[in-house]
Amino acid sequence: MKDYVADWETLKRTDPEVAEAMAAELRRERSTLRLIASENYASPAVLAALGSTMNNKYAEGYPGRRYYGGCEFVDVTERLAVERAKALFGAEHANVQPHAGAQANMAVFGAFLEPRSDDTVLALVLAHGGHLTHGSPVNVSGMWFRFVGYEVDRDTEQLDMDRVADLARTHRPKVILAGFTAYPRVIDFAAFRRIADEVGAILWVDASHFIGLCAGGAYPSPVPYADVVTFTTHKTLRGPRGAIILCREEHAKAIDRAVFPMMQGGPLEHVIAAKAVALKEAMSPEFSEYAARTVRAARALAEGLAEEGLRIVSGGTDSHLVLADLGPLGIGGKQAESVCDEIGVALNKNGIPFDPKPPMDPSGIRVGTPGPATLGMEEAEMKEAASIIGEALRHPSDETVKRRCRARVAELVARFPVYPG
Repeated sequence: MKDYVADWETLKRTDPEVAEAMAAELRRERSTLRLIASENYASPAVLAALGSTMNNKYAEGYPGRRYYGGCEFVDVTERLAVERAKALFGAEHANVQPHAGAQANMAVFGAFLEPRSDDTVLALVLAHGGHLTHGSPVNVSGMWFRFVGYEVDRDTEQLDMDRVADLARTHRPKVILAGFTAYPRVIDFAAFRRIADEVGAILWVDASHFIGLCAGGAYPSPVPYADVVTFTTHKTLRGPRGAIILCREEHAKAIDRAVFPMMQGGPLEHVIAAKAVALKEAMSPEFSEYAARTVRAARALAEGLAEEGLRIVSGGTDSHLVLADLGPLGIGGKQAESVCDEIGVALNKNGIPFDPKPPMDPSGIRVGTPGPATLGMEEAEMKEAASIIGEALRHPSDETVKRRCRARVAELVARFPVYPG
């Protein structure tokens, strides 16, 4: 633990309650098979930047244009993060200040739309794999802006670009939004670009889930097609919790003004330093190997779950995540998540397209392989994970089965230690 927290011994002495909670979290990570698609393991170098004195600096504004003195060194790390983001993704402009994905997305709304106006956004509905910030009525995006939702095809459970085009022609949106949280297939960014051009819309891609795969060459990049790309840095990119916005140069001023001063105040410069570290790591051959392994592992996990009797939504995956229908097993998502938690497997309940069940107890689960791939797990380990999950879910009330599955999980994760040492 001392290798991953600045001055760990001092923390234990001065605040043992917080120290124990942090130590317990590390023990949990070391004993759990992490299959949550939106989680990963940041490197020790990223964690070191997070726990640095960069935390102490207030730096409202942008490098060279701050509202405070003493920013010469946070300017260095922020400029590094910007230049690395541009180089890694071939982007014309990058803003590395958003605190989180939701803030990055709100900045895009702020840059291009007038709240409570007729400005329209065309986006995938939440129940079919969209995100809360993509127009949900309980989120500020849905409260302040007009959304028209598109859905996946009922038969294929994949996007029907002809239907997207029809909706765009009918509603003439100002912004077309692609990129999702529970859609496992490759997105046809070129088709979205053609539709946006036809109706004169801004094309925005929320690449939060798959951006690390893009960086590693394992998934198509949206950057050549989109006017603006938002993404979080803590999922497949393996960085700190935070977000980045990429855009074309013509939108740079609008995006920067929407981030600061419109949406945020002082940037989190220790997080920005950690983003710079993660972006450099993503430029390495090892990262490309990790990205390819992530997709291989996800496909193996999907195949394994299908062999265990689950129905794989859309028939498979092209990315890091798998959406599975529990209907054939006669168990709901809420119970499945709980049972898996008991045996040491972390995943999340999730709705499936056209789900007849409510969001708090949906018909499916969502699993992902960024974490296991970071630890080095391959297809064989994901087939084993699927076997464990299948056994547990077929016998959700059998304590003997749960103990056996828990032991299998413990044996698996012991071979791939989290932050060893």
